Amino acid sequence: MNDLLNASAVSRRSFLSVTSLGIAGTLSAGRVAAALPAAAATPAAVRPSLMAKAMAALQRHGDAIPNRDLVGIADFAIASGTPRFHLVDMASGRTTTLLVSHGKGSDPSHSGMLQRFSNIEGSEASSSGAYRTGDIYVGKHGRSRRLVGLDPTNCNALGRAIVVHGAWYVSPDIVRQHGKLGRSQGCLAVSTAELEQVLTRLGTGRMIYADKV
Repeated sequence: MNDLLNASAVSRRSFLSVTSLGIAGTLSAGRVAAALPAAAATPAAVRPSLMAKAMAALQRHGDAIPNRDLVGIADFAIASGTPRFHLVDMASGRTTTLLVSHGKGSDPSHSGMLQRFSNIEGSEASSSGAYRTGDIYVGKHGRSRRLVGLDPTNCNALGRAIVVHGAWYVSPDIVRQHGKLGRSQGCLAVSTAELEQVLTRLGTGRMIYADKV
């Protein structure tokens, strides 16, 4: 699983400084991006521009996100065959990066690149914005975690049954065979081998932020 899981350590002092500034709203997105350490440019780290937007979302939604020790960030500007779902420890800055799929409606030609977002019922597309993690349930994809969309761009997530679940079409083997992952119906689908880690670490009341910047 070494090609699925990447870990990067960001300087504790630098990360906490940038995170606190982002949450306090004292820096613009561009200035937060510029303040991030050089390590954030590595493939396993969150890109500074996306981190800045995620931190702004965390500030914007206030008490709607009660648990802030860890955030999930899906970088949909990156091809699906590359790990792009970051689980960021907010105390240490340590980041675990996993494969994650996007929706069929976001990539109609199955190019491996997300082309568009949608919040519309039946679109089978991924939605951008901040989500609050909900409870675990067992559905057609097995153990899954509900997501509550907090922004106008993803406010229909609960009604659309946009969740975190495991999928056979998300794995390093699929990438080796096809150069890209399969597509979901808008859900954040992860490898079945990594599902329990994701469900456990995210828990309830934490933020997942998804965007393409």
